[in-house]
Amino acid sequence: MSFPLVHPRLKGVEVGSPEWFAAQKAMMGDKPLVRRCYDLWYRLLLADADSVPPPFHNHPVVELGSGSSYLKELRPGIITSDVAPGIADMVIDGRSLPFPDASVRALLLTHVFHHIPDVELFLAEANRVLVPGGVVSMVDETHTPLARFFFGKIHPEPYDDRAATWSFPEGHTMLDSNQALTWIVFDRDRDVFERKFPKLRLEQRRYLPWFSYLMSGGVNLRTFFPNVLTSAVGAADRLLKPLDSLGAIHWHLTVRKAD
Repeated sequence: MSFPLVHPRLKGVEVGSPEWFAAQKAMMGDKPLVRRCYDLWYRLLLADADSVPPPFHNHPVVELGSGSSYLKELRPGIITSDVAPGIADMVIDGRSLPFPDASVRALLLTHVFHHIPDVELFLAEANRVLVPGGVVSMVDETHTPLARFFFGKIHPEPYDDRAATWSFPEGHTMLDSNQALTWIVFDRDRDVFERKFPKLRLEQRRYLPWFSYLMSGGVNLRTFFPNVLTSAVGAADRLLKPLDSLGAIHWHLTVRKAD
């Protein structure tokens, strides 16, 4: 990866390879600000999975696009998956889920929704495999002014909020995406979503702390603050919360299948 701000550990490593994901996971351990963000995100995803009605608590929870995720360390029973082999428990394409109807308690996605080349197919599959009251819980890019600038001008993945469809051309790299897809589907085209999937309801969406993530460099870029300032940067997140609608770059969305 040749992006100028990329972390040195990732330079020369093939994007999406097992070595790539292993380097990202190691970096999470070395960057407390990143770990702090992911700890919060994973707590929200797991809380969504645990909110499914008790009769279905023995049904599987599936993580899509596991990559460098450590979610399974927090909840060992989760089924991890990725589109590439040799990375997770299963190889799964989100457009064709290998599960029977009404058999999955929750589908968990972190920075994954915008990488699915046709999210309408994914949502149809989610609607099929989820139990009544089951959830799609995801963390993805949002659409604030800062998010549009950062993902549209600085980040190497595409961000096309003018896209006419919920899909993008399928290529052969992990950078193929449209980072505006959650906003397109669940905000701009929400009436279309509700008409196409009447049993899937957007239950909530919330902005996530953003200053600490930007300063951390995420899992791909260089860190802009020394680790000793982790607590101070975390405090800045709380102070900046009133500006979330302007500065947030991620949000957490919960989509629940009707009983």
